[in-house]
Amino acid sequence: MQEAARTSDELRLLGLGNQRLAINGVFHASQPDDAAANAIEALGREAMAHLPDALAALPRDEVPLRAFNTVGLPALRALLGVANNSNEYSEEAQKSLKFSIATPTATLGQLTDELATAGRGLIMVMGKGGVGKTTIAAALAVGLVQRGHSVHLTTTDPAAHVSQTLAGELPGLKVDRIDPVAETQAYIAKIMASKGKHLDADGKALLLEDLQSPCTEEVAVFHAFSRVVNEARSAFVVLDTAPTGHSLLLMDATGAYHRQMTQAYEGMANAKHIVTPLMRLQDPDTTKVLLVTLPETTPVTQAAALQDDLRRAHIEPWAWVVNKSLAATGTVDPLLQARLVGEQQQTARVAQGLAQRTCALPWLAEAPVGVAALAALTST
Repeated sequence: MQEAARTSDELRLLGLGNQRLAINGVFHASQPDDAAANAIEALGREAMAHLPDALAALPRDEVPLRAFNTVGLPALRALLGVANNSNEYSEEAQKSLKFSIATPTATLGQLTDELATAGRGLIMVMGKGGVGKTTIAAALAVGLVQRGHSVHLTTTDPAAHVSQTLAGELPGLKVDRIDPVAETQAYIAKIMASKGKHLDADGKALLLEDLQSPCTEEVAVFHAFSRVVNEARSAFVVLDTAPTGHSLLLMDATGAYHRQMTQAYEGMANAKHIVTPLMRLQDPDTTKVLLVTLPETTPVTQAAALQDDLRRAHIEPWAWVVNKSLAATGTVDPLLQARLVGEQQQTARVAQGLAQRTCALPWLAEAPVGVAALAALTST
């Protein structure tokens, strides 16, 4: 809801005030003694009862949670139709509930143990917005600290929820963010102090005008990112990345710098000593990329597309984390059970075809906020 409110405010600032709120996946439990189902319904009710002011005044539509994945024209047509849960569970789907697809998965604790053996490195947690990247990044950072390592936890996400997720301090853990505004201001000040040092007033004005380009922010953020990558040569750095689109822009800048440097030093005797940030990202001993997704068709497909983009840059994801799985809750709610069929299929799709390592985390009634709750995610 907070992200939707932020988007609403940004649109209003652009003069786009004709807005309508669509709340998707509204769930109503049908089994009064199903703890998981009741907890999911309660979370939804609470969120809608405490809508941010920017959203509360908007006209809104509520779309019920469906038993099926909304992929394909028939599913999309049925999405906005009248819910009839009894008809949404095909006989084939009901039979599928009688068995579970074998999905070889590890725990987040096992992944953390394996990461800790390196003693240093960059751990990039990537994925689309809303899948739990910040929680996973914070849990890994806390887990590595508890295994005796100093860790720098940082983020490129404009939402910057890392501090709220930690909700406290932990000795050995440094937490900050790559703030585009602050980094851009610092970069402009640096350029003005160096290249503008001997310019007259008109020259400085022209230089400052050039630096107001949107490209300046991309360059400034890239420089900050490069410092983080370099820091990982001797310590653990856990990077909670921005949602996929923003991260790919950063990867594009990293690739452009790599091409520029390799071309500039081509044929020179010291060319073999050039090490760019992209080369460190491509080095599996230096960088481990974890893709976070949900056990649903669209999030998995989007994460697979991100993996393809990374592979084109010769960056191989180290592991996938399938977050918020209902399979471990023991729910008997018919709607949630029917959704488990699709969940099992998507988890198997990840574990058996997309990922080198797969971790599946259960859906939790309470978000893991605070050092103790985050530590519990990597304790086993």
